[in-house]
Amino acid sequence: MAKAISLFSGGLDSTLAILVLKKQGIDVTAIRFTTPFEPEAQLSHKKDYDELSVRFGFSLQIHKLEDEFIEIVKHPKHGYGKNMNPCIDCRILMLKKAKKIMLESGADFIATGEVIGQRPMSQKKDMLYHIDKEAELTGYVLRPLCAGLLRKTIPEEKGIVHRDMLYSFSGRSRKPQMQLAKELGLDKYPSPAGGCLLTDPIFSLKLKDLLIHKPSPEMREIELLKIGRHFRLSPKCKIVAGRDSIENNIIQSLSSDDDYILNVKEYGSPLVLLTGDAPEKDIETAASICARYSDAKNLNSVEVSVLKNGQCNIIQVHPADDDFINSIRI
Repeated sequence: MAKAISLFSGGLDSTLAILVLKKQGIDVTAIRFTTPFEPEAQLSHKKDYDELSVRFGFSLQIHKLEDEFIEIVKHPKHGYGKNMNPCIDCRILMLKKAKKIMLESGADFIATGEVIGQRPMSQKKDMLYHIDKEAELTGYVLRPLCAGLLRKTIPEEKGIVHRDMLYSFSGRSRKPQMQLAKELGLDKYPSPAGGCLLTDPIFSLKLKDLLIHKPSPEMREIELLKIGRHFRLSPKCKIVAGRDSIENNIIQSLSSDDDYILNVKEYGSPLVLLTGDAPEKDIETAASICARYSDAKNLNSVEVSVLKNGQCNIIQVHPADDDFINSIRI
């Protein structure tokens, strides 16, 4: 039986690509690559992905891309999209990783759910060919949803895949895919939850700030970018303030012994994380920001708890004013 490795995002297109291959009797292993820049909601769909794979009879593997992916975010050979999304280099990296899995597993080719013209940067016809070449996979990447608009691939030439059972979708409309989903019995599928955070302008600003001041960040610092309000006090000192109890818990879990943790004990309060080399004035600033976002924000003087290395101090501050907060907010 012919075997394929199929890149799987969990969305409609990548699922359809797998089902089109399954219809031709091909054994499919779906590979989902995760990066540090996926929204938490998207990662939470794992149970749905597992149910999908069981229902339609394909295996699913999840692989993390961390250090290598961060390097291409910092130095993308093919540049960025509108924000900090290195879409072309991202695709090349994933295909290179998929190629290794293909060779190790004895699979015949790689498939993706890409559709010509759906994404402006990485899904132009010429760019698809270029990406395959850069990944050293020319002829081995089949795109079942738009294959009719592309050159024949090696699996098609070998008769492993029948071209007349592939499709010629193009553009950004999802109506053809939705109709195909009905035909293939795909009545429930996870919708992508916001896509890659690197396409988000606000997240991109936070990431740029982090990389400017710390070119080799820890993974927890990247995770912190996904939540809270961020403030830059100096090249070595930064504040993250939680916006609700969920974010407060995440901040607590990502804090280290070298960080300061601040909150207002007797009132509803954000958890505020102060990182880096913090002189006394920066600790007071963090406390005033904590007071501003607490339920004690209208008081003239607020007691703020400051915890570090198990030692707790109480300092009194005036809640920060909005003009100052906006001047240092990232």
